[in-house]
Amino acid sequence: MKNSLLGNQGLIASQMGLGCMGMSEFYGDADESESLRTLHRALEIGVNFWDTSDVYGPHTNEMLLSKVLKDRRNEVVLATNFGIVRDLNDPSKRGFSGRPEYCQKSCEDSLKRLGIDTIDLYYLHRIDPNTPIEETVGAMADLIKQGKVRYLGLSEASAQTLRRANAVHPISALQTEYSLWSRDVEEEIISTCRELGIGFVPYSPLSRGFLSGEYKSMDDLAPNDFRRTSPRFQGDNFQKNLDLVDKIKELANEKNCTPSQLALAWVLAQGNDMFPIPGTKRVKYLEENAAASDVKLTAEDLAIIEKISPKGIASGERYGEMGMKFVNL
Repeated sequence: MKNSLLGNQGLIASQMGLGCMGMSEFYGDADESESLRTLHRALEIGVNFWDTSDVYGPHTNEMLLSKVLKDRRNEVVLATNFGIVRDLNDPSKRGFSGRPEYCQKSCEDSLKRLGIDTIDLYYLHRIDPNTPIEETVGAMADLIKQGKVRYLGLSEASAQTLRRANAVHPISALQTEYSLWSRDVEEEIISTCRELGIGFVPYSPLSRGFLSGEYKSMDDLAPNDFRRTSPRFQGDNFQKNLDLVDKIKELANEKNCTPSQLALAWVLAQGNDMFPIPGTKRVKYLEENAAASDVKLTAEDLAIIEKISPKGIASGERYGEMGMKFVNL
């Protein structure tokens, strides 16, 4: 697996990362033993860029990773997030905080759960509309001075917010949903990242698994899978999107790869500053995703993909109404 410079501040990570969220929550029941096997296998094949958050579980995802980090910390480029607040008595409730004191405490708590001294890349998970981004990033920069964090990142931030944040302290990475079906960042955000020297970390590069071609109906999702509430998996949207996947599968067959690998190869083809973090809790899919880095797309391939899946082709928003209120602020 290729390692590259993420942003222009010195952070080096594997070009294909691993999203760890589903190991603990949201995508059906957790399987700790398989998740741990997946984490160890990731390092064996060079996937060292891991993404977690204090909100996943909540808290339990960081605790899971600690079981690997205790022996293999030096092999991992670890990113974690703060800023989404969940009620421990009712985890379905969400809030947001970018307050400096919350930033400090969140970082210290994450370090304890992870069992480490320093976080490689610390993200603000969502922009707090009630706290100026300058105050939040100032507090995050203080964490670097304290030796608790190495590099800073933002998630789902607008171009304007990126500029304001970067003026306070250099931002190394922006994490935002980006895939064949979620391409709104192409209008302004990616170009702003490139202007400022900020690496781009696409999450959900397989559109929450839809682009894998593994799902034929809602019955394929566990009863507690949050995708049952996702607009793209709802009603008529599901079948319309399934028809699009069939076209992607046809091209993948011609390229002797899986639909997932084709979708990931497309993301990687968008630039050397792309560091996708497809999520999985299974070794099988980890290995499949990692192999996407070997799929080479020609100009003709990219033109065909553009025709099959132009910007805005997916049916349904990527989040429900409430979730969309807190992206690209």
